[in-house]
Amino acid sequence: MKYLMLFITTLISIIAFGQQEQSLVFPEVDSLYREDQVYLGITFNVIGDRPETISQSGFSGGLHLGVIRDIPFNKKRSFGLGLGLGYSVNTYNHTLVVIPDNATVNQTTFVAATDENSTGRSQFITHLVELPLELRWRTSTPSTYKFWRIYAGMRFGYMHFFSAKFKDNNGVEFKERKPDGLDRLRLGATLSFGWNTFNFHLYYSLNSFFDKSVQIEDQQGGFSVVKLGLMFYIL
Repeated sequence: MKYLMLFITTLISIIAFGQQEQSLVFPEVDSLYREDQVYLGITFNVIGDRPETISQSGFSGGLHLGVIRDIPFNKKRSFGLGLGLGYSVNTYNHTLVVIPDNATVNQTTFVAATDENSTGRSQFITHLVELPLELRWRTSTPSTYKFWRIYAGMRFGYMHFFSAKFKDNNGVEFKERKPDGLDRLRLGATLSFGWNTFNFHLYYSLNSFFDKSVQIEDQQGGFSVVKLGLMFYIL
């Protein structure tokens, strides 16, 4: 009898422990989950839509941070819409010199760096507030946080800060924050795809920095951007 009681007690303990383990392995899931995310991106910025006399020089990069609200469309929650708010800081290094207004020429002047000053540094710095809008497909489930994703959409932005700087070896320096013809409203197409946290990211601007009122080396307007890099999504 003593051994029977010991056996029953041991069996009950094993069953209770197994139920505890099962509750840990199979927790209650939320079938109405959302893929709300914080995103962090780093990109290499390529300048396009520029005259042949203007070249890109040095490294041009971007840092992008924001949050996205997820709106699922179907019962499986594999397809949905993402709407967010973000901030983007970018640098562009090139050979375009932006000369501010002066008493002689009452307008911003855009010229290519000459041989004499080509050793100088010309750079644009931009800060943007952005609204990402994405169509989202993913293989996520209520209990799986590692999945494939493809997010395609648009990114609307406002360039609230712009700075053009140039300085050559002779000490000649130009700074301009409000050049003529600058289009502060930014619009771009985006594509992000990958697995889990690490994803490839592409941004293609649909409008140029400068409108057609600007003359850059006999070309009206110009300077569009392609951004290539990695996007990290954190749930």
